[in-house]
Amino acid sequence: MTKKKIGIVLFNEFETLDVFGPVEMWGDLPDYQVFMVSQNGGLVKSAQGVETNATYSFDNAPQFDILMVPGGMGARREVNNSALLEFLRRQDKKTEWTTSVCTGSAILAKAGVLKGRRATSNKLAYEFATSQDRSVLWQGSARWVVDGKYVTSSGVSAGTDMALGLVEIIYNRQVAEKIAHETEYIWNDNAATDLFSVGKSD
Repeated sequence: MTKKKIGIVLFNEFETLDVFGPVEMWGDLPDYQVFMVSQNGGLVKSAQGVETNATYSFDNAPQFDILMVPGGMGARREVNNSALLEFLRRQDKKTEWTTSVCTGSAILAKAGVLKGRRATSNKLAYEFATSQDRSVLWQGSARWVVDGKYVTSSGVSAGTDMALGLVEIIYNRQVAEKIAHETEYIWNDNAATDLFSVGKSD
């Protein structure tokens, strides 16, 4: 059986844990395969200086079943990258799940795919994220938020919790807990528990 495809978007100065936390949780799912995609393909450097190879470019990428957009300092530039925004809009039309970590939701918001949806973002960059589209129902207190096929998380480490939360939705609780146990990860499994809350929601 052909595995479904998870596409993780890379851009210069992406946040390393935003990407590799979810990769660790999703990497061994029996029905999915993880791929990296960037505007031009090839090596992309994270905010921490780690280079990661993107198998696909925006031009040759397949349709992904799950799409994930990380945040990072580069997100402040990428919200104005028309090629990225168009890629996200095109992919989003046929994804089963469109997800983000940290200020990745700011990029999704700027692309216009979160209009009227509940979403969250990194609380330290909350004003930046929310300013990208005020029609999004931004949640100031949430570790991660599920609204239809859209799953957005708070900052950095929250993406790992979100990734397990999505595993629980797609599979079941037992599978998510098994992954957390095998990785010796203490899963913050309550999406509503946000120790970094800014205490306001639209």
